[in-house]
Amino acid sequence: MPLPDPVEREHLHTRRITCQGYLRSDGLWDLEAHLTDTKTFGFDTRHRGYLEPGAPVHDLHLRITLDLDFVIHDVIAVSDDTPYLACKQTAEIMRELIGLKIGPGWMRAVRDRIERKSSCTHLMELLGPLATTAYQTMHGALEERARQQPVRQRPRILDACIGLASDGPVVRERWPEFYTGPRDAAD
Repeated sequence: MPLPDPVEREHLHTRRITCQGYLRSDGLWDLEAHLTDTKTFGFDTRHRGYLEPGAPVHDLHLRITLDLDFVIHDVIAVSDDTPYLACKQTAEIMRELIGLKIGPGWMRAVRDRIERKSSCTHLMELLGPLATTAYQTMHGALEERARQQPVRQRPRILDACIGLASDGPVVRERWPEFYTGPRDAAD
């Protein structure tokens, strides 16, 4: 169901974020994010001169390379278009994430490692969607690895949302050993 019709309004700004996941030939995983900000009107900027309508205010790319344990092996950030010249200096600081593990406390660990005033807010904002993209991309491989274990560990995604509630129908069907809801008399 789409959103209801809005009141009359004027479109001024568009932010687009695209995240993609890849399995590499060396067994590692690449997660890439691309962010653009555009305006529907032209305006003057101090550092880049006049920007035409639709010209990117931000055009940022971020790639993180992970192993199946979610440990970061590499980070590449590219800032093609930014509002200020200093923004382009942040690409190298993002490499401070190498060695971190995506999981519980991920964003806190990021903030502990990279100081806000040394980073790009928008590149940092991409780390949340990239973490989700990592899980979505690697899910099949994680499930296969879990099936090969002699004792299955509780999947980390259980109770992360209503669809994966441990007492819900999805968990009952897919991971019955971790189902916590009421049992039928036939169980």
